[in-house]
Amino acid sequence: MRKIATFFTILSLFFASCKSKNQPFKATKPNVLFIVVDDLGYADLSVMGSAYYETPNIDALAKSGDIFTNGYATCGVCSPSRASLLNGQFTARHGVTQFDGAKSGQAWRKLNKHTKLLPPEYKHHLDTSDVTLPEVFKENGYTTFFAGKWHLGSAEDHSLPTDHGFDINVGGYERGGPYSGGYFSPFNNPTIVDYEDEKGMSLSMKLAKETSAFIQKNKDNNFLAYLSFYAVHAPIQTTKEKWEKYRDKAEKMGIAKNGFEMERVLPARKHQDNPVYAGLIEQVDEAIGTVMQTLKKNGLDKNTIIVFTSDNGGVTSGDDFSTNQLSLRGGKGYQWEGGLRVPYFIYVPWMHQKGKIIETPVSATDLFPTLLDLAEIPLRPKEHIDGLSLKSLLAGGDEIQERPLYWHYPHYGNQGGEPVSIMRKGNWKIIHYWEDDHLELYDLKRDIGEVNDVFMLNKELALEMKKELMTWLESMNTQYAEKDTLWNESAWKQRLENNKNKLMPKLEVKRKKMLSPNWKPNENWWGSKVK
Repeated sequence: MRKIATFFTILSLFFASCKSKNQPFKATKPNVLFIVVDDLGYADLSVMGSAYYETPNIDALAKSGDIFTNGYATCGVCSPSRASLLNGQFTARHGVTQFDGAKSGQAWRKLNKHTKLLPPEYKHHLDTSDVTLPEVFKENGYTTFFAGKWHLGSAEDHSLPTDHGFDINVGGYERGGPYSGGYFSPFNNPTIVDYEDEKGMSLSMKLAKETSAFIQKNKDNNFLAYLSFYAVHAPIQTTKEKWEKYRDKAEKMGIAKNGFEMERVLPARKHQDNPVYAGLIEQVDEAIGTVMQTLKKNGLDKNTIIVFTSDNGGVTSGDDFSTNQLSLRGGKGYQWEGGLRVPYFIYVPWMHQKGKIIETPVSATDLFPTLLDLAEIPLRPKEHIDGLSLKSLLAGGDEIQERPLYWHYPHYGNQGGEPVSIMRKGNWKIIHYWEDDHLELYDLKRDIGEVNDVFMLNKELALEMKKELMTWLESMNTQYAEKDTLWNESAWKQRLENNKNKLMPKLEVKRKKMLSPNWKPNENWWGSKVK
């Protein structure tokens, strides 16, 4: 459980010896490139400790700026955390507490999940009354651009990127994944133009190409470019060449006999050994590399702030059961660190921190005020009310004041997550479970893997934290799950038995096939092979 902590101790010592001797360049009105990778886990990058995935371009970006090792998404699933990135508010405040499209209330029963509670209704799109990051930048003379996954409403909701401050939208609409056309052109996305000469191009590279074209066109203007990848969301796909590369690598590293183990509800992947997922990550890395080259080619690399993060943890359970978060417990949808802690890098070219490790707990809500502060745009504390500017940390100055971080997820996740509310304060993390009101307490300084629930050893502290959490939730006037009066305990137990005795063996068979030398998904490798 100490792999990640040891890795970052070594990393910080290395980067401390590599600080730039160049004179820093101070920008007065910088550009912003904001990169969000969908479902990318905390340990899904080589710079974050993975020995399997290869991400040289993202690694270089991280090593040029600041690496926040306690960076958090505001939710374990996508739509809520994506709203928080844009409005600087925790999910209980803005009301988007579940991914758009999930069932709630009585309709939840139709899915035959047999859960104790019925999840509540939630906002299905970003509220137009919320002031967003792109709106503020636009007010201050910036041209704003969005490319990729939106999943915060539809044209019918009047909630597309162009309804929330973006001048241009490429690829953003109500769908949460590349379900219509997959990860290779033609994409069949209503806001993407499919060109004949792009057949077989990856979706990640297409979004990077469009972002680069925008940057090139606006090189003499101030811009905010928001590059929001659909990858690495399921259904995962890659090319034959990349699959072969990572299948061979998995074999050299040693393929474990068993690939899954049971979490509370669903099986969870035990190892980073999925060659298709690894190839998909590398496609994202290559796409980011082309955008970085565009900035450099146009002389914009010294005047562009770059933010890199993910909307939630990597998928260990559910979806395509794609990855494992090493020392962290759980993944996407879960209440543990693997579902909430994410890659979180900020590069400010005139600060030249060169891979500085910052251990201060920070939230996705902090990026809105931080970018305003760095661009010398007046802060909007009434709007980004749950965020703090990290400028002083980035400049190597004083620590920001300690404050609690909150999560509220009164739903069941497709990946095994349960209805919970959470607070982290200092090194302590408390989880309140709404099914039976029990508490878990973890000391993240000593137990990053959340192996030891220390509630009974620190009961007084836990109850104080619970009181603070509940008081905050009451002030939010938020929604809660309700008991299902028709709950059938035997049906619930049968579901758990099926997940263990039927689903998990199927996953093991699928994993072994994908790692066999002659495996292929279909004749044209999801459209990546063009005749």
